[in-house]
Formats: sequence, structure tokens, C-alpha cells
Amino acid sequence: MEFRLGTLENTDVQQLLNEHLLDMEKTSPPESRHALNLDGLKACDVTFWSLWNDGRVLGFGALKELSESHGEIKSMRTQSNARGQGLGAKILEFLIAQAKLRHYTTLSLETGSMDFFKPAHRLYERFGFEVCAPFGSYTEDPNSQFYTLKL
Repeated sequence: MEFRLGTLENTDVQQLLNEHLLDMEKTSPPESRHALNLDGLKACDVTFWSLWNDGRVLGFGALKELSESHGEIKSMRTQSNARGQGLGAKILEFLIAQAKLRHYTTLSLETGSMDFFKPAHRLYERFGFEVCAPFGSYTEDPNSQFYTLKL
């Protein structure tokens, strides 16, 4: 398995991103959707990686720089047929390592608060993320759960 930087032009990556955005559309009201679309992932303050094995995209994740010391995890996703194989943990571990290489002291994320997102909550908590107040430009939202990790 390998991580590849900036593969947003790949149609398989775009298809997985579209699946991610459709899931967010099904599970979260419009005002509570914070997943980045293709253009958002191309922003200058966002770095995108995808995870590949044998020529097949298995998942992706991104880091958004909020400040010199604070990063945000964006758009983590694994292929639905590859879930339960530890890929989410592999992606999260990679993103944490990248944040450390950038010398961030804090890594945060926003995810949904609904049952659909409970597996993600368990993953983040397993890696030491703690529930926190909204950060950056986020505001209180009953449909959002915020997490932070001190690095």
C-alpha cells in the first residue's frame, strides 16, 4: 500500500469523493455539511493524499492548515467494500504523522454527530482525540461533533 499526494485528477479518486459527498448529503442537513468538494480539496491551504494498493484507490484524507501550529483533518474516506480492514486507522495514522512533520501542535476535525458517524468517533477516540468546542470558523451545531488532539 502506498499514499500518493494530489491525485484529485484521477477518476477513481473523484468517484470515491462523489460517494463521500453523497453520504454526507444523505446523513447531514445542508447547513451542517462541511465535507470539501473537488474544488475545496484543491485549495492552497489543503493537502490531499489517496491510499492505493495494486492500482486501486482504497481511501483518502486531507489536511487543511488553519495556522502554523493548527491543522484540520478533512474528508477522510475508505472504499465501502474495504471497510473493517484497518484502512481508516492507516489513513488517520498517516495524517497525524504528516501533521507532526509540519510541526503542528494541535490537530482538529469536525464530523457528524449522528449514528452513521459512530464508527468514526470510535476511531478518533482510539487515537487520543478528545471532544472539544468548535474551532476555526465552525459554530455550535447539534449535527456536528468536534475533536482535537494535542501533538
